[in-house]
Amino acid sequence: MKRNVGKTDGVIRLILVTILVILYFALGLNGIAGILVLGIAVLLCLTVVTGICPLYYLFGINTIEKKGKK
Repeated sequence: MKRNVGKTDGVIRLILVTILVILYFALGLNGIAGILVLGIAVLLCLTVVTGICPLYYLFGINTIEKKGKK
């Protein structure tokens, strides 16, 4: 699979991961809500680390900027 997550998209995802983790600890989420919040955070983090988002493939989205274009 080719990378399809750009730098700006990755930064936004990392900000969301940070917010979700802070919410998890600040609100003391447990049970299903806690698992859901941490699960989403882990998935977002994995897409940033690998640079691949499977949903983007389904919808044909690519947020990596093409070289030479402004």
